[in-house]
Amino acid sequence: MRRSALAEALSNPEPAPAPVAEKPRDPLVTEFPFTLPRGYVDGAGEVHRDGVMRLATARDELVPLRDDRVRENPAYLTVVLLGRVVTRLGTVTDVHAGIIENLFAADLAFLQDLYRRVNQEGHTRAGVSCPECGHAFAIDLAGGRLGES
Repeated sequence: MRRSALAEALSNPEPAPAPVAEKPRDPLVTEFPFTLPRGYVDGAGEVHRDGVMRLATARDELVPLRDDRVRENPAYLTVVLLGRVVTRLGTVTDVHAGIIENLFAADLAFLQDLYRRVNQEGHTRAGVSCPECGHAFAIDLAGGRLGES
């Protein structure tokens, strides 16, 4: 009497394939150091350029919508939102809308772009090209000092 194919397979099992190793996940980066182009000038005249921005939460984006300043002037949303996610600016650790509204326009634009990159694209890199030779490469907008890697 012939054995069925199933019975044959069960009695002579082939070795199971080796499990596929899962690629280790990169750790979640939630804070991004940056250097402002100009810097925040505090009441004592000290310039603060280095800072840290954290990833925004849904709450960070929702809470400012209830703010009266934002209701009166929707453009103020950026100021309130950045005041929530910038956690340090130089030695200033209590960053709030009042500090953000006193930044130079170039620094505000820089932080808006950094916010968009880290919260929508997940990184701080930007593609650029050399104006002399046209060679394309990526730079890290959060940056560091010249010559640092």
